Amino acid sequence: MSALNINGKDHSVDADPAMPLLWVLRDILGLTGTKYGCGIGECGACTVHVAGKAVRACKVTLAEASGHDVTTIEGIADSHPIVHAFAQLNVPACGFCTPGQIMQAVAFVKQKPDPEDDDIVQAMQGNICRCGAYVRIVAAIRQAVGADR
Repeated sequence: MSALNINGKDHSVDADPAMPLLWVLRDILGLTGTKYGCGIGECGACTVHVAGKAVRACKVTLAEASGHDVTTIEGIADSHPIVHAFAQLNVPACGFCTPGQIMQAVAFVKQKPDPEDDDIVQAMQGNICRCGAYVRIVAAIRQAVGADR
């Protein structure tokens, strides 16, 4: 049994410790907001927070996540400035990458609350948007940071 705290709730998970966290979240716990994209940690669709750090859930094992707080897109409030800005600026086109984009952006602005556009672009470059909404993603993060000031 592995113990996880996900979105503030304790869970005991009976699964192979080598199982990727992505499958624990989606298949065992039913938290399907975290998306499967590439399975090799390159696209960012499965981004979650483990111990406050943005990580790719397809690359983190259950054993590595055990004992750490895990936050998924379901644990980010709709009122969060990043979520609000993404909705207000109509960032999602197809919406597939949006959870991973939001999770990456939330972790980034916690680390750097007053970023320049170049900082935002660099922080977000590992999250792929198949629809090419990069300009709107940067604008939403910029707006959200302004809302936090």
